[in-house]
Amino acid sequence: MLGAGTMGSRIAAHFANAGVSSLLLDITREAAMKGLDGAAKSKPPAFLTSSGIGLVQTGSFDERIADIVACDWVLEAVTENLDIKRDLWRRVDQHARPDAILSTNTSGIPLHRIVEGFSEAFRQRFLGVHFFNPPRYLHLVEIIPGQDTDRDLIGFVSQFCDERLGKGVVICKDTPNFIGNRIGCFFGGTIVRIAMEEGFTVEEVDAFTGPLIGLPNSATFRLLDIVGLDIWSHVGKNLYEMAPHDPWRERFLLPTPIEEMIGRGWIGEKSGQGFYRRVGKGIEALDLKTFEYRPAVAVDTDRYRKISNLTERIHALVNSGDRTGLFVWRVLRDVMIYSAAMIPEITDRVVDIDRAMKWGYAHTLGPFELWDALGFEATARRMESEGLTLPPLVTGMLRDGKTSFYQDISTEDRPGIITLSTLKRSNGVVKSNAGASLIDLGDGVLCVEFHSKMNVLSEDIFAIIEAGLDETAANGEALVIANQGMDFSVGADLVLICRFAQDGDWNQMETTIHRFQQFNMGIKCAMKPVVAAPFGRVLGGGAEVAMHALRRQASAELYMGLVETAVGLIPAGGGCKEMLIRVSDPKVLFEQIGMAQTSSSADDARRLKYLSECDRVSMNGERLVADAKRLALSLAPGYVPVLPREDILVSGSGGLALMNLGAWMGRQGGFLSEHDELVGQKLAGVLSGGRLSGEHRVSEQYLLDLEREAFLSLCGHPKTLARIQHTLKTGKPLRN
Repeated sequence: MLGAGTMGSRIAAHFANAGVSSLLLDITREAAMKGLDGAAKSKPPAFLTSSGIGLVQTGSFDERIADIVACDWVLEAVTENLDIKRDLWRRVDQHARPDAILSTNTSGIPLHRIVEGFSEAFRQRFLGVHFFNPPRYLHLVEIIPGQDTDRDLIGFVSQFCDERLGKGVVICKDTPNFIGNRIGCFFGGTIVRIAMEEGFTVEEVDAFTGPLIGLPNSATFRLLDIVGLDIWSHVGKNLYEMAPHDPWRERFLLPTPIEEMIGRGWIGEKSGQGFYRRVGKGIEALDLKTFEYRPAVAVDTDRYRKISNLTERIHALVNSGDRTGLFVWRVLRDVMIYSAAMIPEITDRVVDIDRAMKWGYAHTLGPFELWDALGFEATARRMESEGLTLPPLVTGMLRDGKTSFYQDISTEDRPGIITLSTLKRSNGVVKSNAGASLIDLGDGVLCVEFHSKMNVLSEDIFAIIEAGLDETAANGEALVIANQGMDFSVGADLVLICRFAQDGDWNQMETTIHRFQQFNMGIKCAMKPVVAAPFGRVLGGGAEVAMHALRRQASAELYMGLVETAVGLIPAGGGCKEMLIRVSDPKVLFEQIGMAQTSSSADDARRLKYLSECDRVSMNGERLVADAKRLALSLAPGYVPVLPREDILVSGSGGLALMNLGAWMGRQGGFLSEHDELVGQKLAGVLSGGRLSGEHRVSEQYLLDLEREAFLSLCGHPKTLARIQHTLKTGKPLRN
């Protein structure tokens, strides 16, 4: 890895996340070490686990450039300066193996300018591999072949980035800023220019160009502050110079007043002020008319926020006829037209532009998906009525009677990826209700898909799990529990628990908990193998469902934990029981569950014993369902159902005393409240096996009964009810 700046060090970290060792070089060894240290301490973390740091060696170009002879792949991510890059590649050419892959992480310099004058053998193994920052979290990698790049090499690098590094790969043409940054720079420049022309405030722009229209929380001006106005200006000016024939290239240049901000040093977060600045505990926003700061003002978007469906919300906004609606329409209109005009210059496929914006910029909809969602022909005719010239791609589609950009395009062009929504459209649904569906994955494998809000566990989900277990036992080979929402499951339905507690309906609450426990035992003791595919947030009851499966095919990005104590409860769906099987030290187990510890990755989940050594990890979340299906099928031949355990070791009165002492000490030290101590005592009672004298072997059902009893007793406590209500209202825990 040549260059240990922000990108180089983070790319090296991500190779380490995939188990690949690297040599990270910079001008001096100290610079390389500083870069690695920055990656180790970065927020969000660049490494999946701290142990990954050991896979990265450091050194200087002068001291260790000859060591690249041992490397299979040489990646360069030095400053975006053509002369510096070319000088460094000349040195690499003297030392690299003749079969080594050579790639640049340039974000915009055309490859042909970098390799001009190099040998044909060099050019054949040289290509662009452009990661987006931060590499661990942004899914996109742009692969840019040069004129002479070997076709087989392109295929290998694409597959490696996809399957090993977990990336979404888009093949780009060798044009300025490729796909993501070409469209992204135009998008940002368009918002800023139109906002200033129409006199919108900083807060108004960010309110209407963020999640409201399917863009990230950073929106526009907050994003510019994060990136740095100086960086944005530099990128825009370079793109302006490199695209002389682009009729829209003025959009790449920041308006003069914003260039004046750069002159004053107001370049964003790294200078302490940009479009926003923090004053004490408050936030001030820049007035774009007076260039003075004033307290930031909240913008009312309730009229549109109450529309939950994104497509319907955008449709209502751009057709509202009001000032903000017209602003959003002008922005989206220009971005859609520009994207269409870039076909076939930057890519031949509309799907690649959509993927680049979704994977690299975290947009919910790409420009062509957005156009289709608003109505292809109606949107085109509105553009024409406003005097805009439609690109040839669009006029040709209108002439041929096309009604959608995706009408004749299959997006399922990547082998090994299963998209549940596509299967559902092609009559793959066996059974469905409001909270979940049973889907046929083919080859005798069924899938229970959660699709409730935040995949909160509910009676609907229990019913589909039951149907899935029955159907698989009768006619299938294996069952997968998976979904493709934002998170696997954030746990139990706290609203339902709160209602039962407020109404004093303890019988119904006990019935519901018992039912959940038995479904989890049904998953564990199923007649055919069950594989869970956890990803994202897997909390509380969601973790308990995953833990009861025979195996787990987990996403590398896994935030899994038993978090019930945060709302004054304990795990009651078998979570305590399962952890007792996995963790022998009662003190460690008590602290882990009591402190609601959540994993920071799949590797961390394995350390915490939420995953076992036999469980597998998918670096590419898009491949998770297919990988889980493959694992499930591998377990089917000769499968023997698991029987309920009768021999789980509990520590008895000795362990109970030790754990209660820990809770008491936490209270005395001011770390725990009185109610925290009570919750800890209830948890200790379950983990110790109740008031048994000495160590005992107990059954799973015995522990489930203890869990249920402790859970019910805590639900009846007013402080637990207050915690649940506060969490439902604010999304944050209450300390009482």
